[in-house]
Amino acid sequence: MFGLFRTAILVLIAFLAGLMFERSGVADACDGMGGIMREGMCWNE
Repeated sequence: MFGLFRTAILVLIAFLAGLMFERSGVADACDGMGGIMREGMCWNE
């Protein structure tokens, strides 16, 4: 039972790390295009 719980926690941690990594990449790409990240969207003003 503990192995199942540990696996679920590790999958959740990996998923959250992937989300943070992807958001960072999108923010860098937005900044490179001269935009501003606001509320998860890239605004090119």
